[in-house]
Amino acid sequence: MPTELPLRLFFALKCPSDLGEAVCNWRDSQEIGGRPVALANLHMTLAFLGNQPGAAVEGLEQLAASVRVDVFTLRLDQLLMIGKDFACLTPSHSPSPLNQLVEQLHAALSTHGVVLDARPFLPHVTLSRRVQALPDLQPRPFQWSVDRFGLYRSDSTPRGVLYSELARWSLANPRH
Repeated sequence: MPTELPLRLFFALKCPSDLGEAVCNWRDSQEIGGRPVALANLHMTLAFLGNQPGAAVEGLEQLAASVRVDVFTLRLDQLLMIGKDFACLTPSHSPSPLNQLVEQLHAALSTHGVVLDARPFLPHVTLSRRVQALPDLQPRPFQWSVDRFGLYRSDSTPRGVLYSELARWSLANPRH
């Protein structure tokens, strides 16, 4: 009987294509260097789950469906080096709904038995990998209207890493 291969999973905010194009155009006009992240792969990880059995996907989808957070605007306005060689766009202020989304997901995942990285959440979108040094520049602010999050699968292929959306959930419209 063949053994099912695990799936490399994560919850994330997928960068909308128009915003992603603007970010890539800006990045490519700067001297950031390194290996640029493909437009299709621009995202903000909310929770990295690592390798999970395929049978876990249904339970992960159910727990994500219980998350209740209002839509929000994210302002990416800083360029930082994260780790030793990742050039990233980050917000100077993490909006409360983003923090709530991460907290709710992490709590539900913990209850579900998923062990997450102990490092605190650092909101960022990776622009380029293997960067030697960042140029001294301030990015123009990028506004991101966040209205959904998703569960993604990461697959390494000969052409690079591909991210596939397995499921998505809409955020709530704020009550007035």
